[in-house]
Amino acid sequence: MKKILTILFLSATVVYGQNTTTVTKAEYQQLKQSGMLAPNVQYQISDAVVPTNIKYLGGNEKNGVCDCMVPLDSTFTLAMLPNDDGSSAIINLPFTFDFYGTPMDSLYINNNGNISFDFPYMSFIPNAFPDSSTLMIAPFWADVDTRGTLDSTGNVSGNGGNVWYKLTPTALIVRWDQVGYFNYHTDLVSTFQLIISNGSDSLVSAGGNVSFCYNDMQWTTGDASGGWGGFGGSPATVGLNTGNGVNYFQVGQFIQSGVAFDGPTGLADGVDFLDGQEIYFNVSGANTTNTPPLLVSSSICDTIDVYTGDTLVKALNSIDFNFGVMTPEVDQTIEITATSDIPLGAFTYTLNPISTQYYDVAATFNATGIAPGFYHLELTVTDNGTPVGVTTKQFVFEVIYDASAQIDETTSSAFKVYPNPTEGMLTISVNDNLDSPQVVVNDLSGKVLLTQTIAHQEQIDLSSLSNGIYMVSILVANEVIGVQRIIKE
Repeated sequence: MKKILTILFLSATVVYGQNTTTVTKAEYQQLKQSGMLAPNVQYQISDAVVPTNIKYLGGNEKNGVCDCMVPLDSTFTLAMLPNDDGSSAIINLPFTFDFYGTPMDSLYINNNGNISFDFPYMSFIPNAFPDSSTLMIAPFWADVDTRGTLDSTGNVSGNGGNVWYKLTPTALIVRWDQVGYFNYHTDLVSTFQLIISNGSDSLVSAGGNVSFCYNDMQWTTGDASGGWGGFGGSPATVGLNTGNGVNYFQVGQFIQSGVAFDGPTGLADGVDFLDGQEIYFNVSGANTTNTPPLLVSSSICDTIDVYTGDTLVKALNSIDFNFGVMTPEVDQTIEITATSDIPLGAFTYTLNPISTQYYDVAATFNATGIAPGFYHLELTVTDNGTPVGVTTKQFVFEVIYDASAQIDETTSSAFKVYPNPTEGMLTISVNDNLDSPQVVVNDLSGKVLLTQTIAHQEQIDLSSLSNGIYMVSILVANEVIGVQRIIKE
């Protein structure tokens, strides 16, 4: 082994005291593909090029999934050029980030879906938390590859996505935008975002200083991590870690497609669960004996529209939505209390334990007989830890009168439709066990506007439709399994 390494490292410099090795990009790729990267060694790429103030030049965008996904514009800067396992230069923060009582004023953005504070972090095989290797915040630690695709002649073509960041006086926003996976794969891409703040920025929901936000998540694993076709092997890790074995928590480990999720530990999680979700939390302060409950939902950062019309049919006057409550500590119980200006009986919910650490809350806002306008709800989630952990969240509902509401809407856990409202592109995700699902889009008169057979997750283009309300039906073997009303803006 030593002879082989000597041949490969002719241009490498080894700093034994710091356990650091300098190699070229080509040498690093050869080692990675052959499985010969040395453990516990920090590799430095000698010919890596750091971008100089490259700004996002695409058009402004608006995301209908959730306002937590900050639109890309010319205020975003490219964190690093297309690469595999690379990192940004050190980024100095214009604010102080409180990480479990330790003030942080600089960090590195790492291509592999995380930020680190002590040094750039190249590891492409995610570990479960706690992990003694580094201080890390990981919205999606996995083997990201932004180099594009190799064509038949071995040349790079296409786009493997980019990593952008934006600094404000009180927050850092990092976005991994449509990024592919190792080795040069772009058949599946994912978009996710991290925000850290000084604790007072409105970009993070009240009471938090960290936010994870997800758009369309399509893969979990690179080829060098035991994956095949973007899945299997070493699961992607979502969470944060201080390296001391005490201050950490794990949201989940994702290894497959689908929406299966049972919390930080337990069964294999499906990456489609993250689609359209926001997870926010507070890691400020030195108290580490009990982390308050986490909220996971695509509804926790938006005003929720409820359309009501000239009908007493509940399905046409109400909206059903789900959000998750997670206890980072095992075997805790939770209690939910609500205060609101909503008329009595209009808001109801059911608490369903999925595992010892994750609860699904199925909620309904029924606008039957309620005057149009805005209504407010504050939920307080309390655990039984020591000291007691408390998380609060405000929801805003807008009741909108719509005299044309005449088509029944039925919901099903077998599929998800988002973003809603949409400006044109609508993602539909259905359970893997449904064969050849078919999508049918109708207007409110019942006229069929689109029929399409889809895979378990696919986008349909509604940009040619006029702004308004439409009904999306999912059929399997010519039987309707659910109907959802969507808004085209």
